[in-house]
Amino acid sequence: MSTRRGESCTPVPTSIHTRMKFAASPERVWSGMMLYEEIDRRPPLHLRLLLPPAIGSEKSTSKVGGVIRCFYEGGHLLKRLTHVDPKRHYGFDVVEQTIAIGGGLRLSGGCYTLRELSGTETEVTVTTRYLGGRRPGWLWMPIEAAVCHMFHRYLLAAMRRKVESS
Repeated sequence: MSTRRGESCTPVPTSIHTRMKFAASPERVWSGMMLYEEIDRRPPLHLRLLLPPAIGSEKSTSKVGGVIRCFYEGGHLLKRLTHVDPKRHYGFDVVEQTIAIGGGLRLSGGCYTLRELSGTETEVTVTTRYLGGRRPGWLWMPIEAAVCHMFHRYLLAAMRRKVESS
């Protein structure tokens, strides 16, 4: 692989975004936000076959720089909070990954972004950043994106059930 002077050899993560509307204010959505590791229902079969089962996480933090350890069968993730703007944005980087995901996927971070649509509706966007592990990329990228969207919809649906039932 060749590079031009000044170019970096560091791979650029892929970002996948999924949006869902909630029938709730940003305040209610913010108070009901959860990480994948905090969902108390088993994922559907197709996600159980593709992603390592989550066991749980240490108590969540809301302080920038704070680290959350998330446990899975076969390993863990360490997530460091990078940006917290209450009722608007919650961002994190993955600083350590000991779990295997989809043939070598490396998670690099993610975020939740809330956008008020009206006093009683909020759009939530979940973003996952990762480095793909399989080649050729042109073949695997659409598959990885589809799995990521399935994961996001599962996460957002769990959050919406929690928020809208409270």
